[in-house]
Amino acid sequence: MSAASLPVVLSCGEPAGIGPEVAARAWAALAGEVPLVWLGDPRHLPTTVAHAVIERPQQAADLSPDVLPVLARDFGPPAVAGQPNPTHAQHVIDMIALGVSLVRDGAASALCTAPINKQALIEGADFAYPGHTEYLAALAGVDDVVMMLASDQLRVVPATIHIALDQVPVQLTPASLRRVIEITHSGLQERFGIPSPRLAIAGLNPHAGEGGAMGQQEIAWIAPLVAQMQKEGFDLIGPLPADTMFHAAARARYDAAIAMYHDQALIPIKTLDFDKGVNVTLGLPFIRTSPDHGTAFDIAGQGIANPTSMIEAIRMAHRMAQATQ
Repeated sequence: MSAASLPVVLSCGEPAGIGPEVAARAWAALAGEVPLVWLGDPRHLPTTVAHAVIERPQQAADLSPDVLPVLARDFGPPAVAGQPNPTHAQHVIDMIALGVSLVRDGAASALCTAPINKQALIEGADFAYPGHTEYLAALAGVDDVVMMLASDQLRVVPATIHIALDQVPVQLTPASLRRVIEITHSGLQERFGIPSPRLAIAGLNPHAGEGGAMGQQEIAWIAPLVAQMQKEGFDLIGPLPADTMFHAAARARYDAAIAMYHDQALIPIKTLDFDKGVNVTLGLPFIRTSPDHGTAFDIAGQGIANPTSMIEAIRMAHRMAQATQ
């Protein structure tokens, strides 16, 4: 079996959330397009989903396309929609680790992860990581990873993520921004098949500092860093005022935008393409995507959760695997 034909593995995520139902609807939508294997307790899937338990991901190719292949694990107590069970926490973590192992061992092409609830994992298994991304980095043995939000309309990377706004100018340094640019550049080459990526770098301050009138970071080190990396062969523009970076004509001039902080990155992509945004982790030695939404306990089990982001996350993982060949 060629690497491009290997299945994407999908970890179950939090069983009490919308993960199982959107996974089932995504599989139905992608049948015949993307080979997929679900990792988890099949009792947590909607009862209407036809599934078959397999021992190895490669066996998925032998099944009828109207049957969801499942690498099954017994989670113990049944899941109750909207009510996370602490006894499920370690199993949820184990399915993420299993997905990583399958991809790294060459049994699967990519990993897509359904949403987890960090508080449930902390309470049930003393989970020591801020989230999926940090745990995946630890499993892979890498120090630096980058979160990219991607859709057909925009790819954007926040240089800092889940920190208070007043900490952004403290934690954002020339070394950290350089590393984000380097990882994004390599990720676009290796995972998206873009030989010469064009990156747009946002300013930190309003109007990119407006010549120092609204902040000094652009003059002091962001512009010099961009100029230095341009000399090294990186195709960069910036620092640019963030309020003029995301209209259609501006987006046509770059392959990805580097934003300085969380909301500067996420507001434009969620405004442009709320349902189709996909979370991609760059810097890992394997492909990982996830839908850009949470567990949504308030609507879990009602059959009304929108599967679009999950569909796009699985589809993007498959496309990235093909581009990597």
